[in-house]
Amino acid sequence: MQTKTPRRTRDRILDLSLKLFNDFGEPNITTTIIADEMSISPGNLYYHFRNKEDIVNSLFTQFEEEINKKLAFPEGRKANIQDIWTYLHLTFELIWRYRFFYRDLNDLLSRNRKLELTFKQILNHKIKVATELCIGLRADGEFEADDITIDALATNMVVVATYWLSYEYVRNPRKYTELQIMSESLARGCYQVIVQISPYLRGHTKEVFEKLSQDYLLKIKRQA
Repeated sequence: MQTKTPRRTRDRILDLSLKLFNDFGEPNITTTIIADEMSISPGNLYYHFRNKEDIVNSLFTQFEEEINKKLAFPEGRKANIQDIWTYLHLTFELIWRYRFFYRDLNDLLSRNRKLELTFKQILNHKIKVATELCIGLRADGEFEADDITIDALATNMVVVATYWLSYEYVRNPRKYTELQIMSESLARGCYQVIVQISPYLRGHTKEVFEKLSQDYLLKIKRQA
């Protein structure tokens, strides 16, 4: 029987660090705590990572790779409202997986220049994607808004998506890590982002959005 190859120490350090950062907040976790939890010496940890910032940067690189690999709109056709809804759910799932970045965002950016520059690029890219989606729907006659309104909508959608988990943490910090609670929170986050464009939708896209919204609201009502 073939034995399973042991995971590399470096990968195990990253996995554990991600869990600790998510559960307790990155500022509250030191390399000593990580090494203790791993049952390895600090020297062994420093062999793989120079310091905690090196761990954070490696996790952020991992986060970027997952975004680029998993979050892509269909090729060969324009994205529709169902694609956008699915895209948002996938985005929020990734945000939840790496939630410490978003919960501790301001503190992290104030201490990490590399993170500051890269996260700014990610935000700009998200605004660009949201803008292109609105413009694409408008070109098909399914969206009615001028360029100034679209710019504001795109920015607001990204602001809500970026700070939604921080809002949920403030609302309910004691249940922040409960899976069912956060599953509902992520669904609410998707809805809060996409509902901003609903007044501007027209035609078939508006009908599909209303159906998706009704299904979502009914599900939330049953869970309440």
